[in-house]
Amino acid sequence: MPATIWNRSSNNPFVKLISLYKSQTLLLLLSLLFFILRQSPEWIRPLIVANIIDSVSSPSDRSSHIILMNGSVFCLAVILHVPANYIHARLKSQAMRGIESNLRTLLVRKIHRLSIGFLERHGSGGLHHKLMSDVVSIEQLANYLFQLLPGTVFTFLTAVYITSVKAPIFLLLFLFTVPVAALLIFGFRRPIRRRNQALRKEMEGLSGFFMELISMLQVTRAHGIEPAEERRADHKLDDVRRAEIHVDTVNALTSSSSWVSLRLFGAACLILSAWFALSGRYNFTPGSIILLTGYFGTLTSSVLQMLNILPQLGKGFEAIRSVSELLESDEFEQQGQLTTVENVCGHFTFRSVSYAYPDEFSTAIQDFSLDVEPGETIAIVGPSGAGKSTLIKLIIGFIRPSSGQILLDGMDIHSLDLRSYRRWLSVVSQETVLLDGSVADNICFGLDDPVEEKLRLAAKDANAFDFISQLADGFDTYLGENGTKLSGGQRQRIAIARAMIRDPKILVLDEATSSLDSASETAIQQALETIAIDRTTFIIAHRLSTIRNADRIVVMDRGQIVEVGNHAQLLNNQGIYAQLHDLQMSM
Repeated sequence: MPATIWNRSSNNPFVKLISLYKSQTLLLLLSLLFFILRQSPEWIRPLIVANIIDSVSSPSDRSSHIILMNGSVFCLAVILHVPANYIHARLKSQAMRGIESNLRTLLVRKIHRLSIGFLERHGSGGLHHKLMSDVVSIEQLANYLFQLLPGTVFTFLTAVYITSVKAPIFLLLFLFTVPVAALLIFGFRRPIRRRNQALRKEMEGLSGFFMELISMLQVTRAHGIEPAEERRADHKLDDVRRAEIHVDTVNALTSSSSWVSLRLFGAACLILSAWFALSGRYNFTPGSIILLTGYFGTLTSSVLQMLNILPQLGKGFEAIRSVSELLESDEFEQQGQLTTVENVCGHFTFRSVSYAYPDEFSTAIQDFSLDVEPGETIAIVGPSGAGKSTLIKLIIGFIRPSSGQILLDGMDIHSLDLRSYRRWLSVVSQETVLLDGSVADNICFGLDDPVEEKLRLAAKDANAFDFISQLADGFDTYLGENGTKLSGGQRQRIAIARAMIRDPKILVLDEATSSLDSASETAIQQALETIAIDRTTFIIAHRLSTIRNADRIVVMDRGQIVEVGNHAQLLNNQGIYAQLHDLQMSM
């Protein structure tokens, strides 16, 4: 499959489209050749019918021969339609579908390299729309421009050539349709583009809204707030409906204006050719009427078809602009010369680390300094908004410190190749996300050639082996979308096994037990204590009972460290930690 090339040097979406399909030029040309052969019966039909009508209306010794020859040529052209159409469709599909697949590959690879901040701003709905709907619109645009447009041009040239031979006086009428069609196209181009752009934005928002609505169904139903969600959906759908109506309105105006204009030309062609034949001028015959009206009808039908798909062209060009936002963004997670991480001990040093989110006045992390020894377990606690989750994002490398440094084994982590760094790191979060696949698929996620022994060992370390063995098909049991067949505790243990099979040196546990019942929490807590051995571990914890055995507990408030110590020391300090502990014990 050829490599997909995206032209960043031009802002013109047409230039980008040409560069995108440049590698498929030969296939597209061959496909166009067979497209012309496929369409040939329609293009020669007016000439064939005109010849036969003239032979019948003015019989001669050669009339039978003319009728037979014209009929044979037409029948042969019709028979060739099937193989020509098959080859045309095959070649076009190879070119179009190949680029469609490659473009999605290009988008997926770019998504994996862009910063988390960029992706969060565009939202999952917007990204999904670019990957699916926009790519389809670009493929349809290419089909219109590389197949339908050349076919229309060939139809026009065929009509002009035969008319110039049979009735040159009518060339003026034929050629006059070109500026009329051009005026219609340029007149409606701007409003079509503007309204397609507005609709695209609304559709991206709607895609994200529906993804959110589906993910929140259980919460919605559990709280009995279906009417409120339905009203919210109604408002969103009303916005989309209004944008669609605006697009449909300008499309209808474009279509009706072009239809009226070109049909009036068709009527003029019919009346003039009939009057010339009746008066005997310019050697017009009854066949001339058929020929001229036939070719003019073919011509106007092609032009009308082009004008009718003009809105689709606008949609396609808008799709190119949409994917350009992604493909041409330079907001990469990493840039410059980076050091590959070959081995990790797990020694972290935080030097006066601060971080402020864009467009926010207050800092989420302020002057955070801490030295973490290899294999040490650090628990991070504090009230809501203390900066715990921001600190975890900094450790993983999702965001860079606004000031200060985070060192891993003496090296600034943002001078490291984060991909190679993250191969030594595993994360277990509060929100467990599972694949629509088997238990084994979920535990071995991202591994090219997992060993069954490692799979079973990871499951045992995560305290998940026993319940997996009791499933209908064991490790091959299909879990459904996001593991709906499992309990919350079972899903979390699958996520822990997924983390363990990678044998990480750094472990990040982001409130991994906060939403579980006591029995599940106990099972998972035992698993976490096992897997934290000899690994540098960072634990964000809401339930303080789960971090009693941490080597050190870091208490944060408003982005700053306010206390550091073990469980007993912090209780004796009678500070924020002791207050949080007393509050939870009293509940």
